[in-house]
Formats: sequence, C-alpha cells, structure tokens
Amino acid sequence: MNELVHLLDALSPQEGLNGTALAGVSVYRASKSVPREPMCYTQGIILVAQGAKQVHLNGRVYDYNANNYLVMTLPIPVECETLVTPGEPLLALLLDIRMDMLQPLIRLMDEHNRLPPEANGTAQPGLYVSRVTEGLSAAAVRLCQCLESPLTASALGEGALREILYLILTGEHASPLFDLARHNTQLARMERVLKHMHEHYQESQEVDQLAVLAGMSTSSFHRHFRQATGSPPLQYLKKLRLTRARELLQDKDVKVKQAAAEVGYESPTQFSREFKRYFGVPPQSSAGVSPPV
Repeated sequence: MNELVHLLDALSPQEGLNGTALAGVSVYRASKSVPREPMCYTQGIILVAQGAKQVHLNGRVYDYNANNYLVMTLPIPVECETLVTPGEPLLALLLDIRMDMLQPLIRLMDEHNRLPPEANGTAQPGLYVSRVTEGLSAAAVRLCQCLESPLTASALGEGALREILYLILTGEHASPLFDLARHNTQLARMERVLKHMHEHYQESQEVDQLAVLAGMSTSSFHRHFRQATGSPPLQYLKKLRLTRARELLQDKDVKVKQAAAEVGYESPTQFSREFKRYFGVPPQSSAGVSPPV
C-alpha cells in the first residue's frame, strides 16, 4: 500500500475530490477527521490506501480502509464517519461502476462457468465491503501509474480499470454486482427506480407509480426498496432532497427559502424543521460552509 499511498498523494493536490485523466476515476483526499453525519453516497467503488471510513446503515457499521474496499451498488443515504491520523491524510481511489465493462466481463465469466452460485436474481444489499487482496492492490497501483500521464491513461487506463473490475467480480461478496448488471433482478429494478427519483427529486413522487416503474406490486416494491436502501421510498426521497439542499447551501450563494423551493419544498418552515432534524443544525448554519470532506 505504500506505493499506492505515494501515487494517490501525487494525484490529489486538492482537498476533497480530484479528477484524473480517465473518465469515471477520481481521487479523494481528506486531511482531518469528520464525525458521523448524514450523507448520500453515490454508486461506485472506493479503495482506501490510507485512513479509514465507517458507513452506518440500519444499525450496521461498514468499515473500509486499506484492508477492505466498499462497493455501493445503489446511491444510498447513510451516515458516514471519516477517521484520519494527523499528518496522514485519507487517500482513496473512487471508481464508477461501468456497465459497459461489467456486463462483458460477466458474460465471459458465464461462458467459463465462473458465476457465483448465490448470484440468482434475489434481492441484494445496496452496499457491501470486501477484503483487499494483494492482486487487487497491485492492480490499483498499475491504474494509478497510468493516471500519471494523460497519454498512458488514454492508451492503457481502461485496461487497468477492467482488471480491477474483474478482480472485484471474482472477490468476496460480489453477488450484488452480478445482479446489478442483469435487467430483471430486484437490484436492477431498484436502480432503475432510484435513477428516476434522482432525476426528478424536485417533483412529487407517488409510491404506486414507482412500483409500476419497478414492475412490482406496491407492497412488494415497498419491501424490496427498504431492503436495498435501508429506507422507505418517501423517506429516501426526503433524505435525497435535504442532501441536495445542503449541497446548494454549501456550494452556492443560495438563500434558505430558495434552496427549499429548488428541491421541492413548498413550505420553507417545514424544510427548515426537517433539515434541522436530519442534520442536527438549521439550514442557515450550512450556508456558505464548505462541503464536508
């Protein structure tokens, strides 16, 4: 991991998220610990080289660090804690889940009878952690070496990324990724619904309509949605709206009333009440404050 730490340190000159020469790959740096707080994680894979994070969801704690990586198969509102040793910033490699790479790899594994037996189309969790192997760590180093040069990233980067995805597919607990890549599994249906909710979160969302989009009965949809995300559909929507509102207040010169309206709240009073209940501080305290890292 020492070499990976060195590479990620060079690739992340700024605090927070740093883009790279390869689309869908970024490097995250955090120089200080952040106490447990609500966040909305996006879909992706996180490999930590230095430091540690904890995700809290439904009474469970998911630790990811230099020994364990995190896979988010769905965008999920969670509570997250960042643990940093002074002088040793948290450094992590963030990878988008590329369906155009994932599906051909799964087809190839199927041809070679290498599909895991538990990948059977049943509902799967929206996130999991798995052990970092020596092979995966070495593959991450090769990818980061590619990222040092735009030319090398263009020539070899996608091959290095494909290697990492393959190793993750053959690793522990990878069944959710297999189910995500198939069209008619519970997880794939939830992803379709969540994509719709993220694109239209400012609008009114009816559970019955979301169930139709998922191709399920209302009761079945409600049960599977909560199993995958940890929240009922309308509670998930509320968390999503509040998270987006906090981003507006932190990133832009936006007033509280305007932020409330932009995320779909008709009543600024109700927005302020629910914001404080969720984040523990009134929305005015978030205005102009840099986003948490």
